[in-house]
Parts: sequence; C-alpha cells; structure tokens
Amino acid sequence: MSEQVIRLSQNAAERIKDIMSKAEETTIGVRVGVKSGGCAGMSYVMEYTKEVNSSDEVIEDKGVKVFIDSSAVMYLLGTEMDYKKEELSSSFVFNNPNETERCGCGESFKVE
Repeated sequence: MSEQVIRLSQNAAERIKDIMSKAEETTIGVRVGVKSGGCAGMSYVMEYTKEVNSSDEVIEDKGVKVFIDSSAVMYLLGTEMDYKKEELSSSFVFNNPNETERCGCGESFKVE
C-alpha cells in the first residue's frame, strides 16, 4: 500500500467533521489544492466539493474524506494537515516537507 499524500491531525479531522456537519447536503467533502499566487509563489486552497473528479486522490483518514486535486499531489506528498486555534484566529495549517520557503505571513510557500 502506498503512503497517503497527506495525513490529518486529530484536530484537522475534528474541524473537517464540524464544517461538514454545517455544509450543504450535496457536499461530499473538502478538496485541497494549490494555486499560483502569494509572495512566495504558491498558496494552499481548500473548498467544499460536491463531486469526485476522476483524477482526484481521495484520502480517508480519521472518519473524514479529503479530495486532493491531481495537480497538487506532487506539492503535497508527505504533508500533515493540522488545525490550530489561537486566541484571535484559527486556521488549517499545512506542515509540508516539500516547502523550501514560506512567506512571512504564512499564506504562501515555494518548492524547488
């Protein structure tokens, strides 16, 4: 069996379960991808998904489904997706071993 593209922390899985419980009935999970942009070159993208693309990588971990956009797989291999809640903010955090640089605000990253 090959290794999953990403692993979910317990906090991330619980947060996804929470947001899925409030999503539209036709939503089947969350999709993770990357897009060009930000000061370091690439940004993580998360959105609800209502359908499976045939090229998606489907991760089932800790009771939730995460769909990985096929164009993002090579940038996300080995990544742990976490969820951090702090006093003034909360967000999903990607601990990605492929990153070679991250911008100061943490919103974008770069891979070589």
